[in-house]
Parts: sequence; structure tokens; C-alpha cells
Amino acid sequence: MPARHPDRPPSLVFATSAGEILDYPGLQMAGSSSGRFVLPTPEDLIELPAGSELFVLPGRLPVGIDPHTGNPAILASSPYDGSTPQAVASFMAPAHTTIFSAAYQTSDNAPLLPLFAYSAVGWHRGKFWAAGFRSDPDPRQDAAGFQQERINRRTRAMLGQHQANRLIQHLGKCCLTYGCPAARNYFLGRWEAPLPTSPACNADCVGCISLQPSGCCPASQERIKFVPTPAEIMEIAVPHLKQAKRAIVSFGQGCEGEPLLQAVTIAQAIRQVRSHTDRGTVNLNSNASMPEAVERLICAGLDSIRVSLNSARPEMHERYYRPKGFSLTDVRESIRLMKTAGRHVSLNYFILPGFTDDPEEFAALCDLIADCRPDLIQLRNLNMDPEWYRRVVNQQPQGEALGIRNWLRQLKTLFPLLRFGYFNPALR
Repeated sequence: MPARHPDRPPSLVFATSAGEILDYPGLQMAGSSSGRFVLPTPEDLIELPAGSELFVLPGRLPVGIDPHTGNPAILASSPYDGSTPQAVASFMAPAHTTIFSAAYQTSDNAPLLPLFAYSAVGWHRGKFWAAGFRSDPDPRQDAAGFQQERINRRTRAMLGQHQANRLIQHLGKCCLTYGCPAARNYFLGRWEAPLPTSPACNADCVGCISLQPSGCCPASQERIKFVPTPAEIMEIAVPHLKQAKRAIVSFGQGCEGEPLLQAVTIAQAIRQVRSHTDRGTVNLNSNASMPEAVERLICAGLDSIRVSLNSARPEMHERYYRPKGFSLTDVRESIRLMKTAGRHVSLNYFILPGFTDDPEEFAALCDLIADCRPDLIQLRNLNMDPEWYRRVVNQQPQGEALGIRNWLRQLKTLFPLLRFGYFNPALR
């Protein structure tokens, strides 16, 4: 059985100009909390999970901890050849949540980082260690469960059988080109299947992964270009709900805009799906911006909603989402409607150390939880350059951050009925 935590602080890792990743035992790894550099405790660290990736961060000097003084120290030149080093971060596999971001000093001409999460990582006893924890035991997106040859075979067979279904063809590209875990699971006939529907959006999210302006960091996947018909949706949803173990179908994916803009089509599809089967969970991933559309979907038979949320503070929410005609007040009303109807509500709450656990943010989140009574918080890492994000929302911390583990512990104490995880739950 692998060690759960390291027996002493891992050493700093850095990258050469050629991208080779090395460790430097002269400095211990550091983590960052809104630019404040700290030494992670052993309890903050886990072996880098299978399926994770390592990223080289251009234009950023690595920061470690001097073991003699305990103070942060910049590694300005490689201890091996004197060249300029580059910081390294880990992008942890799904179902894992970060405790500290990677620690680095950014140069004036450094490019924006792509839309991924950047967790602190170090090296000890022949292994990489990341600052994070497993936030959901569900194995649905574990790397060991994806055999590429089997995925390729099943996907190509289904694409051949459903050449007229544009939505299945779109998911085939998501699966084979972008490696989308949800699309992979659909073609493997298990767990949660995606149902993207909306090429349009009513927000201009700074960290949108499917649409970015020219000259910015590139979007990480291509947005759907059409609105599928209820029949195309049914051809995916009905067989999946009837046959898959712990079956879920979810509108609202990373490869689309806001699904509530297609509420009429989705409502028709839900009614038709439920006329064929009452098995499984019909879920909506959404910005929850349109309460009247949410009410329409409740009437159609929607089981659950996952509400994406960067912040429980109105000003921070607006600066990130850049909404077109809605506010956090509308989001809260959508949650209340779902709860009044007895439906399940998750918050897809973006985690960024130093922001999420800021005392003011914590207080605002507690107010939202007490008022709206969500069932679950999904601890999803914010996929965005941390410094860019803090500039966008104009974060001005008034006190020291709580620490992610302490933040989570306090929430569990204050709200004992609230659950925490990473994925949409199967409800039936």
C-alpha cells in the first residue's frame, strides 16, 4: 500500500529550458495561498494521483522553502548548470482537490497560463507529492478505468451505427480528440453521460473553457455548434438511463454555453425520456441564471442541478461571470426553486487556495448555504491562471486565509447535513 503522506518535506522541483524536470534537495517544496508562500505539512500532501499531469510554467521562477531559515527562497538559477529554471505545477486527476497552488515568482513578460489548475508539487523518495486530497471516492473518472483501445473500438462502432445523430457524432469528437472523461464513459455505457445542447451563453466567463477571445489563453475544447433535437437527445439518454449502472445524464457541459437558454428543447427531451423510463438521474449543470427556465425544467421532471459558482459574493461573482442580464440574486432564486420542489442541488464551487478560504468569502458562502440549503458542494479546482483570476476579481484580502483543510472542517461543523464530493451523485 502506498504511503499516505511523506515522512518529511519533499524537495523543490523545477524544469530546465528543455522541459526536463529535476529536483533540488537544497530547497523544500513550497505552496502558495494567494501569493503567500508556505511549507506544506505532511497532512497536506498525497502521492501524485495516477492520471495527473505535470506542467512547466513559462516565465515563472520556482519558489521553495529554505530548510535552515524556514523562509521562502527564489531559485533564480539552476544549481546544476546555472541556467534559468522554470516553475512546475501538478494538474491533479479528477476527484482530487488542491490545498496549495504552485509557488513561483512571475516575470513581467510571462504569458498567461492555460485554463488548468496549478497545484503545488514536490519530490521525495522517488515519487512526486502534490498538495491536495481525494475529495470523492467515486472511481468514475479514475485513469485505471480507461483502456484507450477499448474506448476507441466502442466509440467508432457507435459512431458508425448513429451517423445521422449529430449529438452522438459531437460526443465522439469530445471522446477521441479531447479525451473528455464524461464522453468516454458514455461510449463505455456507464455512470454519467453528457448531453451538451447550447452553442450560446448568457455570460462571458473569464475562465470559459470552450470560448476565449483572440489573443487570450486558448479554449481547451471546441464548443458545440448546433442545438440537438429532443429525438437526438433521447437516442443517447434513454438507452443510457435504462442500462448503465448508477446512471446519470447531464445537460450542461464544458463543450457548450448555458443550457438554460435551450430550456424549451431540454424540457421536451426530459418529458420524452421520462415517458420511456423512470430509471436514473436527469441532471443539469448550469450557471442557474434563469429561475423561470429552471421552473420549466422542474415541471418537466429535472432531478438535480449543479450550480457553477466562483464566489458567494455578488461583486466577485459578477467580475468572473460577466453576466448578461442576470445576477447572483437570480442564481439563489433558482436554487430555492429546486429545493422547494424537493430536488437535489449541488454547488460546483471553484476552489482556489487563498481565495476560497478567505474569511470574507467563507462568511458569504455560509450565508448562502444557510439561506438556500444546497445538498452538496463539489470541490472542483479553479481552472485558471491564479494571478490572472485574482486580478480579474480584484481580490483584496483583509485577513489571513483559513487554509483549505480548516475551511472544509469548519463547514462540516457548521452544516452537518451538507455533503461534500466532486461528482454529480446518482440519485436513483
